[in-house]
Amino acid sequence: MNNDVYAARFAALGHVVRLAIFQLLVKSGHGGMTVGQISEALEIPASTLSFHLRELVASELVTQSRDGRSVNCEANFAALDQLLKFVKTDCCKGVRLAAFAR
Repeated sequence: MNNDVYAARFAALGHVVRLAIFQLLVKSGHGGMTVGQISEALEIPASTLSFHLRELVASELVTQSRDGRSVNCEANFAALDQLLKFVKTDCCKGVRLAAFAR
């Protein structure tokens, strides 16, 4: 996976409302929540929620499925795992930048 995908995912999470939505969906586990449940839980108007969900879906952090008239949203745990692995890939490998070496 290239860095553009990771950057898009971080950008999607870089807004307080989208971060709250994603945290709520992670807490809800597999099965997720309907758009109405998210709106009610976070007290977000439907139009605002729709705007932010589009960004989370585009970054593949959230998946949506339709059940009749309801739209269910679920955190994409595989995408979250990829993002966390990316962050931890070079963790603690001892690389020191000259600006920090004193």
